Amino acid sequence: MGTPAAFGPLERADALCVRRGVRLTPQRRRVLAILCSASRPLGAYEILEAMRDGSRPLAPPTVYRALDFLLEQGLVHKLESLHAFIGCRHPDHPHSGQFLICRTCGLVTELEDEAICESLRSAADETGFRPERRVVEVLGVCACCVGKGVEG
Repeated sequence: MGTPAAFGPLERADALCVRRGVRLTPQRRRVLAILCSASRPLGAYEILEAMRDGSRPLAPPTVYRALDFLLEQGLVHKLESLHAFIGCRHPDHPHSGQFLICRTCGLVTELEDEAICESLRSAADETGFRPERRVVEVLGVCACCVGKGVEG
């Protein structure tokens, strides 16, 4: 058996769920697989459409319940500005989400910058604010689109 880092995102999710004593059901795993294989963030209805295989109708609550579980386990992130979801690059430890989102091509880069986290912690402490969720979403244009002269 290889190290968890050598596993793909689904194998890492399986291992994490076993360690945490929670169930990654086939439905939840399928939602995660769709998000991890997507080239861009997906909305719940896009996930629902990708899950349809003609065998039986699926309802939106099916996807929302799976997404709630995956969010709770830190396996996916919700991008509020896009009303969409992406798989987490490093679900093995809790972290604040920081995302660079290209408004031209849709590329999302997940960061994990402790300096940003510390700056937010410090600002919140100074004002007496108690953050419940620390997510930073920066909308702009990625280097590839800038290089191509494509800026929306």
